[in-house]
Order: sequence, then structure tokens, then C-alpha cells
Amino acid sequence: MKIKLKDVADLVGGALIGDENVLIENIAKIEEAKSGDLTFLYLPAYEKYLESTEASAIIVKPGFSKRRRDISYIEVDNPSTAFLKVVNLYFKPEFPLAGIDASASIDKGAVIGENVAVGKNVVISNGCRIGDNVKIFHNTVLMDEVEVGDNCLFFPNITIREKCRIGNNVIINSGSVIGSDGFGFTPDKNGIFQKIPQIGIVIIEDDVELGSNVSVDRASVGATVIKKGVKIDNLVQIAHNVTVGENTVMSAQSGIAGSVKVGHNCMIGGQAGITGHIEITDRVMIGAQSGISKAITKPGTYFGSPAQEIKNTLKLEAYVRNLPAQAEKIKELEKKVNELNEKLNKLSERGII
Repeated sequence: MKIKLKDVADLVGGALIGDENVLIENIAKIEEAKSGDLTFLYLPAYEKYLESTEASAIIVKPGFSKRRRDISYIEVDNPSTAFLKVVNLYFKPEFPLAGIDASASIDKGAVIGENVAVGKNVVISNGCRIGDNVKIFHNTVLMDEVEVGDNCLFFPNITIREKCRIGNNVIINSGSVIGSDGFGFTPDKNGIFQKIPQIGIVIIEDDVELGSNVSVDRASVGATVIKKGVKIDNLVQIAHNVTVGENTVMSAQSGIAGSVKVGHNCMIGGQAGITGHIEITDRVMIGAQSGISKAITKPGTYFGSPAQEIKNTLKLEAYVRNLPAQAEKIKELEKKVNELNEKLNKLSERGII
């Protein structure tokens, strides 16, 4: 594919500085770009690559210093958003899969919509209902009575357990498990843990994307709910009866214990952990590796373990970093106090005081 740079500028509504007839064949990171590639510059940390990049064109902010005359530029207010537009129109990846593979096992009691593609060794069980324009890649298993909306994309090796419900435009990446049993056990009189049957389901609403190896546990009763627009990174654990609010994002290796309610438009950093049976209000940002041990009722940024509002955590971190110096000062003060006490004792013995 070859695209005129003028067409790119028109697409993103940018001002073109340079040769409008430059042909773009690919996109790349600025440090890896070659001739024929389009890249973008948004963060100052990447400006160091301007001197060495071989890109033919760069999307930049207005006023950016265009000291390389052999490169064409497109000025826009938000280079990353503009770059995304180009990717979506010209370079969006396609995942070719058509028809129903002969090795797939589709129960006669399943209802399959129009233009559904099913890969090798896929199992679609009794009572499943699959919407239109769904792609289900190889080795994926849908157990009894799973419901899937329209325009979903399921990559290989996914398991969706019985009766779970998936909305429209949902993407689930490889290795994820939807509706596994929640971690429910209770000790008997002998201290032996007995399993509590997990008879609820998982509901995933529209426009959700789950990374690879995500586990979303079914509810003990009722439903674990992932609401509309949620985006979840790889290796994330969502326990039973959790609700994750609309447009919340979760980074890799984070986890939410049972019966937590997370509000909408929250951001949860990597390796953050949230204890069970609490509520997180809307528009909360939780820093990486934070431990949330109690409810958060006020929007804002929280960090640390146990997590606090970030200004308090940073203040405490500053104190901790200064502890060695403060400890030395305390030793010096103790030494001076001891010396003064010795002098006072000597003066007292001589009857001067």
C-alpha cells in the first residue's frame, strides 16, 4: 500500500510542511522508522531520535522545531490521536477467518448468526446463541448456554463457561477464561475446606476488550459484571461478584478480590491489588503496585500500600528517603545531650549549680 502524504494530512486535518507527494508505505516507531515510513512525535523523551530516524514523514505538534529538511511534517494538536486515525484507516490489522472449519464441533441445539466464522477444533455447546459477524478462532470452547452478541472477536484457546453472556463488539485475547469458578470455600468443623458451589454467571457488556490470560470468575450467586467499554490488560484476575464500571481500564497483573464494586472511568495500574467487599468510586486512579485495603469514596489519585491519596504517599516517601540522614542527626544530638549532661553533673558535684 502506498499513500500520498497529502491524503494523510487531509485525513487528520493537519498542516503539511514539506513534500505532499511523499509516498507512505508503512508506519513505525520513530527510532525504528525507515524510508517510506510514517511516524509521530508526541513525548519530549523521543525527540532525541529525530536526528537519527530515517522516516519519510513525522506527525508533530504545532511549533515543533523542524530542523531536518529531508523529512516532511504534519502538524496537529494531538499527534498520537492523528496517528491512530491513520492506523485505523490504512493499517488496521485483519484477522482472516471465514466459514466453519470441518473440525469444529457445533451442537445442534446452538443458534448461529449470519457471517459467523469458526476455526479449527472450536466447541460450541448446547443452547449457545452466537450473533452476527462473530469470529471464533481455533481451540476455543463455549460451554452450554453461552450467549455472544454481534461483531465479537475471540482469539485462540479461550474458554467461556456455561451461561455466561457476552455483549457486542467484544474482543477476548488468547488464553483468557470467562466464568471459571470463584474462589469459594468454607472450613468445616475439622478445619477442612469445603467447596461452595459457584452458581452465578459472568456478564460482559458491549465494547469490552480483554487481554491474554485474563481470568474473570463467575459469581457465587448473581453475576460478575464487566460493564461497557472496559479495557483489561494481560494477566488480570477479576474475582467472583465483582462489578467493574464503564470505561475503566486495568493494567497487567492487577487483581480484584471478591464482591468489589469499581466505579466508572477508573484507571488501575499494574500489579495493583484490591481487597474484597469494598467500593471504589468513579474516576479514581490507582498507581502501580498499590494495595487498596479500604473503600475509596473520593475521586483522585491513590498510591502506595496501603494506598493513600498520592500527595500523602509522596510526603511519606520523602520522609522515608530522609531517614538515614535524620538518624545521623539524632545520633549527633544524642551525643551533644550526653556531653551536656556530663558537664552539668560535674558542675553539680562541685556545687556550682
